[in-house]
This record gives sequence, structure tokens and C-alpha cells, in this order.
Amino acid sequence: MGIVTRGLTEITVVGEDDTGLIAEVTSLLFERSINIEDLDQAVREGVFRMTMRVDTSEMVTTEEKLREDLTELGDELGVDVQVRFPSDRETQTIAVLVTKESHCLEALFEAWANGDLGADIEVVIGNHDDLEPLAAKYDVPFHDIGDEKGTPDEQQLLDLLAQYDADLIALARYMRILSPDVVFRYESRIINVHPSLLPAFPGASAYMQAIEEGVRIAGVTAHYVTTDLDQGPIITQRAFNVPDDATEEELQQIGQPLEAEALIEAIKLHLNDEVNVHRGRTKLRDPEETSAQLGAPEKLDQLNPDRPIDGLGEFVAEDDGEIEADD
Repeated sequence: MGIVTRGLTEITVVGEDDTGLIAEVTSLLFERSINIEDLDQAVREGVFRMTMRVDTSEMVTTEEKLREDLTELGDELGVDVQVRFPSDRETQTIAVLVTKESHCLEALFEAWANGDLGADIEVVIGNHDDLEPLAAKYDVPFHDIGDEKGTPDEQQLLDLLAQYDADLIALARYMRILSPDVVFRYESRIINVHPSLLPAFPGASAYMQAIEEGVRIAGVTAHYVTTDLDQGPIITQRAFNVPDDATEEELQQIGQPLEAEALIEAIKLHLNDEVNVHRGRTKLRDPEETSAQLGAPEKLDQLNPDRPIDGLGEFVAEDDGEIEADD
């Protein structure tokens, strides 16, 4: 899994798995002098996904014609093909998915209003309508795609995401699992925040899991979404001490501000193209030029002891005599 590299065109193919799909698409690109810089493909629950990052700077066609040709090929093969040229991403936008918790959405709106987000919030999509008034306050369209039980209509979700064509999808405490049909279409463009120090306590009720396991330190994690629940590459984390006899509600009060902080930090890093993913781990492209807090504060390192560690025995034992322990 990789992150979109500016200057390259991104092509995503999603549909029912079948033989020959990769060859058909790559042959079309080769015929138009388009060089493939990166290709990644996967199949999950019968759904095929291929993501390519290609150099279209010397292609022997136009952007409009390439879109048409790939769409026609997709129709023939029974797959959906999306194309995103570098010019499509000059004004970055975000689609936010929510359920009922407001703290992350509120923080995103405040950062946007203050000019600190670096992108526009284009739409808010919820599986309940509880947060519609908050979206209305900032004059952002809100769409409720859930039924009475909050079960989302994924086809409506896909239609809305295609309509708004956001650069990034932020899950601001969206309490539903996205199917491969959604995740594959937006590979490396969905960021979630989870209330635990992943990989510990994935899934629902993470704060209660922390209490039940008796941990002393809990936290939150912002990560890229993959088809494996709460196992995508970690971007940012925040940690906090768990008070004795803390309730789930008390941990929520401590953790929610950190959830918002970690999510916004991760979003900024992604939008500024400051992180990439290598073998499942995110890394800063230029650590010296980025002041982001990926994990615990640096001052924590200064509080931790620096010895003893293996290999220092020769420096500790300055004489040949044995040191006898006190009785």
C-alpha cells in the first residue's frame, strides 16, 4: 500500500474478480505511452482491486480521451475504473463520515474555520442524522444514509463519494465497518481514529476493553483504513494514564480530545504528502522538516532512564574485584 505521489496519475479498478483484468488495463496504458510507476492489487470477499500510479506526462492522448477509453474498457470487463490526474487535486477536499459522536467533527470544523486544516470539508455523511445541525452551522451538506437502526446504504455512500470526489475520507468516529467495495475504491485515502493504542483493543468498546484488561496506559490511534478491521498502517497515536477505578465515561472524557488531535494531525500529514507507507509502517518523508507528533511527546524520552542496557557491563565493572550483595 502506498500514498498518492504528487505528479502521478492514480487509476483504481474495482469489481468482481476475473482472469485477465490486469493485462487488459496495462495493455491499454502501454499503447498510449503511459508508464506504470507502481501497481498493487488484491482480492477480498470476491472483490478485485487494482491501484496504479502512472506517469501520464508523455502520453499520446488527452486526459479526457483516456478517461473515456478506461471507462469503456471497464464497462466491457464489468469493473469500475476511476482516474485521478494531478490537476484534479489542486484544491483538496475532505468527505467526513460520522455517526453520533460530535467531538471529532467539531474539531475538524474548527480547524477548517481557522484555516489550519489545509483543505475544505466538502460533505458530511452519517448513518444517523444527529450531527446534521453541526454541519448546517458550517453550511456543509449533510446526507443521512442510515435506516432506523443506523444500517448504512453502501450504494448511496458510494454514489455520494463519487459525486463529491473528495481527496480524503475522514472517519470521525463513524461506527460502521466499511466493506471492501468501499475501501478498495479509496485505497490509502481513508483515515480513521480509534480509541486505543492499536493493535491493542480493536473493534467496539475499546475504552471498556482497556478497563477490563487493567492497563495503566491507554490511548488513541489514527490510521489508514484497510479491509482488515483496525489493522491499517498507523499514522499518529496519543497516550494517557488510566486512573484507578476509572469508568468508561471518564476514559472517554480523557480520550476524546486526543482522538480529535490525532485525527487532525494525521489528516494534515496526508494532505501535505508528508507520510508514506512502507511494509505496513508509515514514515515521514522528511523528518527534519516535519514537526508532527506521531507518538508520545519528545519530553517523555528525557524522563525515561537510559541505563542499564545490555553491553555496558565492561564500563560498569571498573575493577576486577567482585561486588558482594548485602545480606
